[in-house]
Amino acid sequence: MAPGRLTVVGTGIKLAAHATVEARATIEQADKVHYLVAEPATGQWIRSLNYRARSLHDLFVDGKPRVDIYAEVVERILASVRNGLWVCAAFYGHPGVFVRPAQDALDRARREGHRAEMLPAVSALDCLFADLGIDPGREGAQIAEASELLRRGRVPDTATHVILLQIGLIGLSRHTPRAVSTGGLALLAGMLARHYPGQHPAVVYEAAQYATCAPRIGWATVETLAAAPVSQFTTLWLPPRERPSLDARMVERIAALAVEEHVRA
Repeated sequence: MAPGRLTVVGTGIKLAAHATVEARATIEQADKVHYLVAEPATGQWIRSLNYRARSLHDLFVDGKPRVDIYAEVVERILASVRNGLWVCAAFYGHPGVFVRPAQDALDRARREGHRAEMLPAVSALDCLFADLGIDPGREGAQIAEASELLRRGRVPDTATHVILLQIGLIGLSRHTPRAVSTGGLALLAGMLARHYPGQHPAVVYEAAQYATCAPRIGWATVETLAAAPVSQFTTLWLPPRERPSLDARMVERIAALAVEEHVRA
């Protein structure tokens, strides 16, 4: 049998509005579509583009370890690819941003000799930059999944924008719809309190899923973060505590490069 083809796409955040022309065309033309999205309306929209589209949500059994669910998601996608089909796997947001089964499916497909590609999409991070007016090219940005930041003992870079995803899922290794970890949030707040003053701003953010809705932007502080209302979709933004310092020697070397370039011109 000839090798199959896997194209992983993202649906973006807002229903239909964020899907790229490229992603939509892939959904329409693929032999088989598997999708995993955040709410039913997006699933209906995908099925309207391709009647062969099927949801992966039935694999998400309450109380089941997430790692086992992700393995089953990958296996179902790959089973279609192994049949020599062009398979589209559509995920909410950007499929390359904190979507483990999307990357695992790509890696497996390539190792098995199938053609595999990922198309870019609008992520919650893109929405956050727009809604909060953040330019990561200025002060820089440190982006991490909240649980991983804690597990690995990483220190927040207080001179940059710190963006932590999935702050409501800290310590939740099993699929539990709508459940949040208040203990995990308190653990995160305690760690941040060692690096920021108590009154430092802490914004809990959720991108709008529909064009008619506004994003959720909740202002708190580091000392009140543990009591902030969060969900499984909440992202935390901490603005820089101080201006980043300059490396005087490197500034001089960069300036010298500019002089050399001018002389050569």
